[in-house]
Amino acid sequence: MNETLIDGWRDVSQVTMRLTGAWSFDRVIRGQGTMQGLATFTPLDAERLVYQEQGRLKLLNGAEFEAVREYIFRKGERGFDVFFKEDPPRLFHAISLSASKDGALSGGAGHLCNLDHYQSTYTFRGDGGFVVRHVVSGPRKDYTMVTAYTRVS
Repeated sequence: MNETLIDGWRDVSQVTMRLTGAWSFDRVIRGQGTMQGLATFTPLDAERLVYQEQGRLKLLNGAEFEAVREYIFRKGERGFDVFFKEDPPRLFHAISLSASKDGALSGGAGHLCNLDHYQSTYTFRGDGGFVVRHVVSGPRKDYTMVTAYTRVS
């Protein structure tokens, strides 16, 4: 499949910069709660974006919180790397994307945090939205978190 013809995302090397702007998101943390909010990707330089999200986290026990998260996305030839926004930045995972028959781009990677394992997948859909799925398992954590993003006009 010619990746330059993929509707919505085009060439995999351009995905990171095409993320620039504002996105609404809906997140489900299975067995724990939900979150809705706004995420922005802001250029840091020619190769990197700062990802910032803020929203309302609602736990199944009724508790509600304002929540924020930040990462740095760095452009790659076949996808992107995601770093925790720390000083110095620490790699969360490197995502190499490939095209699927339905016009989506997808890729995944794992990350070990102490004894807990994160398996993450990114799916950039033909309609221009994207979904991030984290499956977390280990002695301290056991959940699946799915976040769907829609471009804010």
